[in-house]
Amino acid sequence: MKIAVENTFHRIAACLLLIFIPIILQADDGNILNRKVKITKSKETVYQLLKQISDQTGYLFIYDSQQINNDKVVKIRKGEYTIREAIYTITGNNKLEITVIRNHILLRVPSDITTNITVASKDTIASTSNLITLGGIVYDKINNEPIAYCAIGVNNSTIGTITNQNGEFRLTLPDSLAKNMIKLSHIGYLNEEIEVSLLAGQTVRISLEPKVVPLQEIIVRAVNPLDILRNMMANRKKNYPSLPVYITTFYREGVEHKKKVISLTEAILKIYKTGYQNNAASDQVKLVKMRNIISSQESDTIFTKMKSGVNACLLLDVMKVFPDFLIEQSKEESPYIYTHTDISVVDNRRVNVISFEQKKGIEQPLYRGDLFIDAENQALLEVHFEVNPEHVAKATPQYIERKTKDINLTLQKAQYTVSYKPSIDGIYYANHIRGDIEFKVKRKRRLFATSLHLWFEMVSCEISTENVKSFARSERLSPYNIFSDTNYNYDRDFWKNFNIILPEDKLEDMIINSINQVVESQIKK
Repeated sequence: MKIAVENTFHRIAACLLLIFIPIILQADDGNILNRKVKITKSKETVYQLLKQISDQTGYLFIYDSQQINNDKVVKIRKGEYTIREAIYTITGNNKLEITVIRNHILLRVPSDITTNITVASKDTIASTSNLITLGGIVYDKINNEPIAYCAIGVNNSTIGTITNQNGEFRLTLPDSLAKNMIKLSHIGYLNEEIEVSLLAGQTVRISLEPKVVPLQEIIVRAVNPLDILRNMMANRKKNYPSLPVYITTFYREGVEHKKKVISLTEAILKIYKTGYQNNAASDQVKLVKMRNIISSQESDTIFTKMKSGVNACLLLDVMKVFPDFLIEQSKEESPYIYTHTDISVVDNRRVNVISFEQKKGIEQPLYRGDLFIDAENQALLEVHFEVNPEHVAKATPQYIERKTKDINLTLQKAQYTVSYKPSIDGIYYANHIRGDIEFKVKRKRRLFATSLHLWFEMVSCEISTENVKSFARSERLSPYNIFSDTNYNYDRDFWKNFNIILPEDKLEDMIINSINQVVESQIKK
């Protein structure tokens, strides 16, 4: 058993709506907008004042945050208002167009209706005759915290993306999908669905409502966790693809030393994904475009490269390449203890949460984590796992290929997240894969240690099942190499119309600085 477990561990470690017709409510429509609400604070931000209306009515606001300033502090009198009066008073604009759709109140400045809209944000968000681009921030309705890795998809389409760690997203779609519904989903939250055309050309704030399952229901529905795992594996052929598909993905990897990003590589990859009866080695990768950014090296910054990050993403498709915690063994032989720890929701369906950790007395570094399994169809929806912190330092050799003699590296953390999302046909595909590896760095003759953080992630942006053939050998990218060393041509209009994970602030700053340097060098030439 020990040899099998070690092989599995080393393999991962080493690889690194219906269509709703909008109705603009006029002053004589006496239903929703004439409902009375109470404003209890006279001085607050626009966001907090609008939130008072949401809390009282259950209606959520959608608006372009570049047109209506969330953080602007306004003074209004306390008291009773109609919803319409409150909106006009809080925003200071009585010419806003107000549209009520389902449980959303859409606010538009009249100029927003034009076909091209320039937004003062990180990226220009515009609508053209062929494409619709929309974006925004997804946040928790209760605590106003951004929701990271929220799935963003379009109903009856294979196009999608996710939010970044700041809850931000951007999605580019063909205008033929304007009447489709964009769906936002995340484990532990109720879904939100909004027509694409209502969000076109805007940067919006969208809230998701947490769904709390009562403890009583968890107790009543408690089941044997091993039975849930066996059912999940038994339904694998039904829930996951048996035939090859093309998956267009966005891939990013980075190196951070002393909390400063020193290397960033991003790419669009096309993956020939074989059926789940084959292993990851049979998957093929084709490079569409990429860029690599290296920051100016400080005198005490170590130079680090990541090897096999792309291959790690292929291997972390855990329903295709089983890690040791999914390999069925008898209760006595298994190195893990499994418990049914929680019940959650996703896509308005019940989800069983199965936690696992290595048994006491096993000293080798194994994993601990949580599996999120659909209670209805037994599909694995998400898994979070990490090398057991109690033994993580022992795993250091499996994560280092070579290093200089004057540097001592000790593994501090190795965490992974893998999520799956159903396509149009109900078949589940890996949607987002991320790995975070952290080391403590100690140099000889240096008093203090520093931190080194390496990460990689891949998100599925589009799935195609038509005319799927393996790539010619000349087109294939080796997933085992140092990806950042791959040759590529600089492209000023890098992403064009590809869907990506928006970079967080520190990555955005690095990218902007790099682009400016390239532009300046071209001007000098």
